Formats: sequence, C-alpha cells, structure tokens
Amino acid sequence: MARRVHGERSVGLLYGQRALLIGALEPLTYTGTMLSTAAGSHPFARLAHTAKVQETVFLGTRAEADKALGAVHRLHERIKGELPATAGPHPAGSAYSAFDPELMLWTLAVIADSGRALYEAMVGPLNAEEREALWQDYVRFGELFRLPGSAVPGSYREFSAWWEEKLASPDLYATDHALEVAPLVAFRQPVPLPARLNLETQNLIIKGTLPPRVREIFGIRWTAAHEAGFRSITTAHRQARHAMPRALRRGRNDYFFDAVAQREKLQGGTRTPSIAA
Repeated sequence: MARRVHGERSVGLLYGQRALLIGALEPLTYTGTMLSTAAGSHPFARLAHTAKVQETVFLGTRAEADKALGAVHRLHERIKGELPATAGPHPAGSAYSAFDPELMLWTLAVIADSGRALYEAMVGPLNAEEREALWQDYVRFGELFRLPGSAVPGSYREFSAWWEEKLASPDLYATDHALEVAPLVAFRQPVPLPARLNLETQNLIIKGTLPPRVREIFGIRWTAAHEAGFRSITTAHRQARHAMPRALRRGRNDYFFDAVAQREKLQGGTRTPSIAA
C-alpha cells in the first residue's frame, strides 16, 4: 500500500511540504533539526534530500534503501541537545534526540497523515482495509528508521484517535522561527518563472488538505472561494488521472527535487532568520 500511495507523482511532490508544516508544530523536533543540520541556510535542499531518501525507502531496491537508511542513521546520531529557550510547553533545557520514540512517532505521524491525505485528494478515497494496510506499512517504515514498534499505535483506528488528540492538544505550538520559516519552505520553493502558476496550484492543494487548526496557527487564510478552488482542482485531477500515461502519473520525482535544490544553490542559499544555539 505504501508503494501504491507514494508511487503517485502527485503524492510524492506534495506530501512533504504538508508534513514539514505540521511537523514544525513540535518545538523539540523542529528546533533540534534546525540546530543540528544545514536546514537554516539551505532548507529547500534539505527538503529535497529528505524527499529523495523517503522515496528511495518506499520505492527503491533493498540495496538502495539500506544505503539511504545507513546515511540517515549516522546523521541522526548527531541530532541531540537541549532547547536554548522556552518553546511553548517545553522549558529551556528540555532535551531532544532524533531517537526519542515520542518525537520519532510525531515525525512518522505527519508523514503518514500527509501521504494518506494527498492520495485521497489527488487519486481517490481509501476504504477501511486499505487505510489499515497503509498504516501497517508506515509502522514498518518507522521501524526501518529505528522507531520501536512498541511506541506506535497498533492499528489505524488507534493512530487516528491519537492523531486527533494531538491536533487538538494545547502542546501544538509554533515558535516564532517556525512561524516564519516553515511556510516559506512549504510554499515558496525556488522554481523558474514559468512554473510559478503551477506552484500556486500546488500550494492551494496543500493548504486544502491541512487540518483547520494548523491553518489557524500559521495564519493561512482559507475562504469559501479557496475551498471551491481546491475541490475543483482535485476533482479535475482525479478525473483526468485515468487518461494519463502511467509514466506521467506514477514514478519517482528525483528530477523535480534536484531542480529545486540546484536552483537554491545557484541563488546562494536561502536567507532565513538564525535560531539561537
């Protein structure tokens, strides 16, 4: 099921931005990533790299996936520390680690919910059995990144209840840095001018699949006109998809990820506010 979902180009191109935006609402994960990687000066390159790694694990060969996972494990060993300042419910000095099971579950959750949401928007609804099968594949995906199975909801129904509770929790919080940088990376990719209209369409789709509370936290305006446009575009894609050649609708998106990363590099990186170490 994971290969079926993430093999859709429309899912692969869009779910990462949605996952990044929601994921930024966990200050420990967000701050730890910003302090431990080059995400600050080259956030689009990091997003592209992460997307390529995940597509490799979902869609690549066993050897390709093992190589990608080895590199990620080595990177994650360096991601640990303490919050330099209070961030929402977390006081200064709160510890973070890439191998903290609760933080790993949050990271898996934003991927899992985003993959499902984009598939259902762009391809079609999943029934209960398909959602369960997809969730079990995500559980396995998490285990490959060393997330203990014992720390993960055992069924999609349990995950869905956990997810709804997390989205309603007062612990969901965006730091000032996240409020500025996460929407920038999610919605303002450095694409050539001819692709700007397509980018606006993609952004509308991503915003339309966001939980209302996430839109509220980030101040993302959403009107009845936006909703109508979102529904019109996603309905048209679902209807047109059946007539698309398989190579157009399914496959990996390395070319597009590389193009965004290369354009950011040519521009000398992306100027974002610094985050205190």
